[in-house]
Amino acid sequence: MTRTHVLIDLDGTLSDSHAGIARSLQYAFAECGFEPPTDHAVRDVIGPPFEVSFPKLGVGPDDFDRVVDKYRERYNDIGLFENTVYDGIPEMLETLRADGLTLALATAKPEEPARRITAHFGFSHHFAFEAGASGKRGNRRTKADVITYALAALSISAGDHVVMLGDRNHDVEGAIANGIDCIGVSWGFGSHKELAGAGAIAVANRPADVAGLIAHA
Repeated sequence: MTRTHVLIDLDGTLSDSHAGIARSLQYAFAECGFEPPTDHAVRDVIGPPFEVSFPKLGVGPDDFDRVVDKYRERYNDIGLFENTVYDGIPEMLETLRADGLTLALATAKPEEPARRITAHFGFSHHFAFEAGASGKRGNRRTKADVITYALAALSISAGDHVVMLGDRNHDVEGAIANGIDCIGVSWGFGSHKELAGAGAIAVANRPADVAGLIAHA
């Protein structure tokens, strides 16, 4: 088996985005008359689309749009930059490219802010394509949808030559739905148990471990 392509998640995999997401959600909930979620509650729901997360935080479908609009009011100006790169990530990306792998971003975050974040961190040049969700009114919402989109944009088929790298069970499930493997990362918002339980073929404990797992897992 020879890997040729790696799809890489953003939140919880490349960067710790908890502060910006939490502060922006707390602002949105308060503005819309809901009890703001705690930092801990936000950490538990980072990753999947908001329509999956919001019911867990007490917001139903009828209020989804107005809460998201208020969230983006803060997040798109301030919150997306309240974000830090995990130690070892720049070196990990350099190593993967030096190994001859083609990298692509695959995040359930809307594509426009995702691309602003990778540009802010100076990561954009590592990616042959940057795939994100289409937004709350689009039809590309789940991680499975984003992976399908990324594969098409890269003009490649699914198979053992492609692997997903992510920190939550929805990364694993989206990869499996598309017929590709997923390697989990334990430094993000999910746990080793969550990732292994979802079907990750391996879990990396440090960015420095990723290249070896991609080559041999």
